[in-house]
Amino acid sequence: MSEHLLDADASAQTQSVAGRRHPHGPDELLILSELDPDSVIDHLEPHDTAIELITFGTVRETCPKCTGTHLKLVLRQRRVRLAHLFCSDCLSCFDAHYTNGKSALTI
Repeated sequence: MSEHLLDADASAQTQSVAGRRHPHGPDELLILSELDPDSVIDHLEPHDTAIELITFGTVRETCPKCTGTHLKLVLRQRRVRLAHLFCSDCLSCFDAHYTNGKSALTI
């Protein structure tokens, strides 16, 4: 699996446009680590059967594989073992954490 460091310049532009966030310091850059979907979601049916998951909105981070598709937040639920970010285009799952190791998906 791969890790992707989000571009600080693109992140700062998004933050200033949104007006909701203050620019982050270098210790607060976000790293997306790709996860194996089988380790995140319980597949009780055959793999070719669609699984219904509840997403909790689209986040400003984009998929590093699709470049431009915004990720969706998926929290723990009946078949989801781990909260993660999901790309609906390429079906990839990502964990998000800061460079200091702290998870970005914990409350």
